[in-house]
Amino acid sequence: MLLLPLGSCEQHGPHLPLDTDTQIAQYLCAQAAKHDDRILIAPSLTISASGEHAGFPGTLSIGTNAFSEVLIEIVRSADWCDGVVFVNGHGGNADAVASAIRTLTNEQRKVASWWPRIEQGDAHAGASETSMMLAINPQQVNMAMAEAGSTKPIGEISAQLRSGGVRAVSLNGVLGDPTTATSEHGHNLLSQLTHDLVTFIHEHMN
Repeated sequence: MLLLPLGSCEQHGPHLPLDTDTQIAQYLCAQAAKHDDRILIAPSLTISASGEHAGFPGTLSIGTNAFSEVLIEIVRSADWCDGVVFVNGHGGNADAVASAIRTLTNEQRKVASWWPRIEQGDAHAGASETSMMLAINPQQVNMAMAEAGSTKPIGEISAQLRSGGVRAVSLNGVLGDPTTATSEHGHNLLSQLTHDLVTFIHEHMN
């Protein structure tokens, strides 16, 4: 079976690299492969749908419609494998992924989409992502530049996010508080997410 890491190229505050989502998705795929010798890992999709981060330097996006079409064509080209799992690292890809899944399912192709779920985690470039990056690639995390952004619950700012993007609610691009991040917390989160991903694969690809 084929795991396809879905990342992004977008701002992650002043302290994290542009490919944070990609690195996390790649890491989780690599960990999952250690638990199942049927797994192959495709090259990551590193520029996706990141329109909500427009206006921040470094952000690149191909938009929802184009990204959905890319996903569809990649899965169609992978009929040689027993199934494809999208391993998602970027929440902004949700609409594109859902659209692609609908089309591919209607075509009778075996495809599934896994999303990370972190209880009480923050939304973007906060303690959760920063902790995971401290565990995966600490040399690319500049904790001296880490600062809190909007710490309001997503439910309170969702309307502003939809209408004006991240810049409408956070001038530094952070949704959460990365200053509390630790590599230990990151390792714990990654272990939990790896377990969740392996379980998902076994449930949906057998």
